[in-house]
Amino acid sequence: MEANLTENVGGNTRRRICTTGCDRPINVCLCDKIPRDKIGTITKIIIIQHPHERRHKLATVPVLAKCLDNCEIVFGRRLRRTVSPFLDSLCADAVAHPQNARRVVFLFPGTETMPSLDIDEWKSLHGDANVMSNLVLIAFDATWKHAKEMVQASLPFLTKFAIQISLPCKVEVDGDSIYTSDLTLRKEPFSGCMSTLEAIARCLRILEPNGAEIESRLIELLKDMVKLQACFLKPMKPRVKLSKKSKSIGIENGADKDW
Repeated sequence: MEANLTENVGGNTRRRICTTGCDRPINVCLCDKIPRDKIGTITKIIIIQHPHERRHKLATVPVLAKCLDNCEIVFGRRLRRTVSPFLDSLCADAVAHPQNARRVVFLFPGTETMPSLDIDEWKSLHGDANVMSNLVLIAFDATWKHAKEMVQASLPFLTKFAIQISLPCKVEVDGDSIYTSDLTLRKEPFSGCMSTLEAIARCLRILEPNGAEIESRLIELLKDMVKLQACFLKPMKPRVKLSKKSKSIGIENGADKDW
C-alpha cells in the first residue's frame, strides 16, 4: 500500500504527502534520491530557519537535514541565549577560553559595515587540526531580506563566540554566479545567490576531508529537486516598467520597494 497522507493547502485543496522518508508532496517525492544512510561530517552544522521557511514548498533545508547526520535545525528569527543549549555552551566556552572562539563560524556575505573572511582565507588562518576536528558551521535559512534581519539581530550573541565567513562571491557585483545557474528554485535578488543546501554543500567541500564527494552528492540531489519542481513552476512574467512618477506615488502610498 502506498504510504502517504493528505495535507490542506489553501482552503479545500489537498495534496498527498509522502511519509516513507522525504515528507514532500507525492508528485515531487525524493525518497529514491535521499541517501539511506545519512552522510557523516566532522563539521557540526546548525541551521537557523526563519518561521516563514518551515512550510515553504521550495525549502531545501528539510531535504538537507535528511541527508546529513551531523545537522541540527533551530527555528526562530534571531539567536540569543536560551534559544539553543548547544550554542549557549559554545558561547560559555568561548568566554572562558577565548582561543576556542575560532572553531565556530557563521556563513553570511560580508559588507563594508559587517566584513567577513573568505572561507578559504579563514581556513588558512585558523584551520589547524584541532579546530577542524571540532568545527561548528552556522547558517541562516530565509529570504535575503529576512536573513539580513536575522543576522543583524543575532550579532550581539554571535560575535561572542563565532567568526563570520563567506563564500567567494560579492553581493555588490552584478554578474554571472561563480556557480552553475541551473540550481535556482526561486527568483534571487542578485546574482551569486544560492539555496541554503547549495551554500552548505560548497562550504563542506572546503571544510571536510572528503568534501568534494559530499558536495557532489548534495548538489546532485539538489539538481534532482530542481528538475522535479521545475515541472510545476509557472514561468515568471516580466515586470512592467513603471515611470518615475508612478514609482514615487507607489512609495509614498506605502508600496514595497524592489531590491
